[in-house]
Amino acid sequence: MLYFAWHMVRRRIAALLAVACATLGGAALVTGIGVLAESGWRSHAPVERLARADVVVSASQSHRPPASGEPPIALPERARVPAGLADKLARLPGVAGAVGDRSFPAAVVTSRGRAVPAADPGLNGHGWSSAALLATRRLDGTAPAGPREVALDRDTADAAGAGPGDRVEIVAAGRTGTYRVSAVLRTPGTGVYFTDATAARLAGHAKAPGTRSGTGPQAETAADTDSRPHAETATDADSRPDAGAGTSSRTVDLIAVRAEPGAAQQAADEVREAVRDTGLTVTTGAARGDAESPATTAARSLLPALAGSLAGVTLLVVGFIVGGALSVSVQAQRRELALMRAVGATPRQIRRLAVAQAALIALAASVPGVALGYLLADRFRELLVWTGMLPPGLPLTFGPLPAVAGVLLVAGVVSVAAWCAARRTSRMPATEAVAESRTEPRKPSPARGRIGLGLIVAGTGISVVPLVVRSQAGAATTAVAGILAAIGLALVGPMLLAGIGRVVARRLPAQASAPTWLAVANSHGYAQRAAGAVSTLAMAVVFTLTYALTQTTVLAATSGDVRDGTRAQLTVSAPGLGGIPEGLLDEVRRTPGVRDAAPVTTTTALWTYKMMGEDETESAPALVLTPQAGGVLDLDVRSGSLAGLTGDTVAVSENVAGSRHARVGQKVRLRLGDGAPVTARVVATYGRGLGFGDVALARDLAAGHTTTGLDQQLHVRTDGSDAAREKVAQLVASRPGLALDDDPGTPERQGVGGVPPELWINIVVLAVLLGYLLLGIANKLVATTVGRSGELATLQLIGATPYQARAMMRREAALIAAVALVTGVLLSAIPLALLSLGFLGRPWPAGPVWLLPALAAVVAALAFLTVELPTRRALRTPPAQALART
Repeated sequence: MLYFAWHMVRRRIAALLAVACATLGGAALVTGIGVLAESGWRSHAPVERLARADVVVSASQSHRPPASGEPPIALPERARVPAGLADKLARLPGVAGAVGDRSFPAAVVTSRGRAVPAADPGLNGHGWSSAALLATRRLDGTAPAGPREVALDRDTADAAGAGPGDRVEIVAAGRTGTYRVSAVLRTPGTGVYFTDATAARLAGHAKAPGTRSGTGPQAETAADTDSRPHAETATDADSRPDAGAGTSSRTVDLIAVRAEPGAAQQAADEVREAVRDTGLTVTTGAARGDAESPATTAARSLLPALAGSLAGVTLLVVGFIVGGALSVSVQAQRRELALMRAVGATPRQIRRLAVAQAALIALAASVPGVALGYLLADRFRELLVWTGMLPPGLPLTFGPLPAVAGVLLVAGVVSVAAWCAARRTSRMPATEAVAESRTEPRKPSPARGRIGLGLIVAGTGISVVPLVVRSQAGAATTAVAGILAAIGLALVGPMLLAGIGRVVARRLPAQASAPTWLAVANSHGYAQRAAGAVSTLAMAVVFTLTYALTQTTVLAATSGDVRDGTRAQLTVSAPGLGGIPEGLLDEVRRTPGVRDAAPVTTTTALWTYKMMGEDETESAPALVLTPQAGGVLDLDVRSGSLAGLTGDTVAVSENVAGSRHARVGQKVRLRLGDGAPVTARVVATYGRGLGFGDVALARDLAAGHTTTGLDQQLHVRTDGSDAAREKVAQLVASRPGLALDDDPGTPERQGVGGVPPELWINIVVLAVLLGYLLLGIANKLVATTVGRSGELATLQLIGATPYQARAMMRREAALIAAVALVTGVLLSAIPLALLSLGFLGRPWPAGPVWLLPALAAVVAALAFLTVELPTRRALRTPPAQALART
């Protein structure tokens, strides 16, 4: 069978080249997506400060939903462990020491009043005992010995122009103080180190955004100068994630364990046994980086979900393109297959031959496709880093599994497509197969047409979802509806083209030229061939319009929500400090011309609810607001009031209030970003959930459950005068590390209502898939035209000139392009109109006006070039010679 397959491949290079290109692109896309998925499961954050730790004990940074089969959800906010556990672990056999590590916001201010840049200002401060975990702890000077002493890493010290004995200003946990530099660590980029007692106080302060404290670095005493690795003496073993700010001084971020020489495995086993019933996580090796950086781990967990969302539409497009290319290939070999049937080949042997032939091409094309897929995955990672969805330090995992999966999936798609393409010829009687081998089926299958109509109706039916669900999930059904309708068009296409051909033939004027008459006759008589070209071009139209305009429409609706809901004229943030410093809110409120100011922070909330009788858990961004938020934000409150956001309360969007039984006065159960379970009372529902999210938490409720514990932004509403803006700008300029945004209602800004990074991802994915789709369409059209060389030769033998033959093919291309554009636009119109009605309140989508004309130009050029160029090449061959080759 392979012998026959190989010799048939050599005779039909043009048709099978389309299959090879489609397979190569498909293998690249599937492999690239597989690399993302594998990286989400196997990649680890780099180990930096914990290089000398053999074992790390931390709280679980993931939540497993109650529904079986759902993957764990990563928690981006730091969950903590009891500090007293360090003493217990330090006494275990094989353990040399245990260090309770704390990280909190800290930034050094230069003499010019600028904050020294840090990799993560929100986690730049540490206790001195953590320095023992660095790969090398060489230092110039002595360890910090008092509450007003610090050690700086080399990069920070150089940027601040400070050395041992100098004094520097530091903003730590939102509090400004002057400290003496006791040492400079030669290890770069590791942060600012305080005494353990000072770090405990500062970390406790940072974890309590809703509390006030009259103490500061200046008021601290030097009572605790012990810098031993496990100097903490707290005995409270309360490890509940919802322990709150009151227990922050008795908890640490993690406990790093150092083993005796040669006893690393023994120490790990002893630690696992000691914490077996506590629910804590024990990590070793490369996984230590995950415990060190939970935000990086949470970002990594997006990769499998992202790969899963991309895999569905990618496999659909790959299957469509590969199947279309194989149908052309098998059609070009119908005569050989029919003759084999005539000499005794069984239907099964014919199908096996077609599958073997396609498999040979698929395997040959998959090798470079897999290599291209690994390169594509690395470019995609760069995009994710650029959009902020992945941290720069998280590497991809390049293993063999994505390559194997890519080859197997593509081979499976190719085999199924080849089997289906050869099914008709293999089942026909031998004599009928030989008789039909010179033509093609003239009568479209009624069953195929009915299935196609059913898919079009189904696609139209699900496109009503955005009318009732004004969310990202609701908008996603628009693209799905368009794809379903495009597949339906591919099935019903022959019937549609035959009908259009009959109508055009009846109304064709008598003076129509011969090329025009032949073009119309071909579209009617060879409807299946013409429908293949129309359906692929129409799918490109539907795919582009629905995906692109869905993104722009959702962005317009989100922008409208943010613009209409933002009452503030200014936004103050502190990117260089890790959070808004203490006292800034009061200073801003006292500024002349300021009418209101309120802190606004974003975190994550997990909500488990019933959907169709099953438990579903959704993780989504959530706002953290105070009762004064109504002065700077207008969330379009429908019931209740944002003034009630005190204590254990939340506000929810109208989009989820009804479906999740969360009306005003009812209680809901949530999990905060660190996994803490909370029960909160709903005090308000609002309408602008698309722009501001579905949940707004009271600041009191979120206190102690965010990593930094500081507010992220201050929204400021002024009297609108230039003088008020200038006063606020002067205040911001006088404080280091602050930034001022004078257009907070613009979605291009980062923060509340900012452009979601998923939008850029979708645009890039759209561009890649569209490029692959257009390439596959071009290959298929070229292969189809090349396969008509015998037809063109016959026309020349009966008197047609090369010009007339080219004119006929051009008119066919024009008819194909026109029908593809019209049907593609019609199939996209209803889903996009319903989306626009639900999101914008009007029947037309938001988006660039040039998209449709540009798309029409691309489709017309593609149809013309892929027909014109192969036709010219075919007409250069003498007709008799061309017929001898077929």
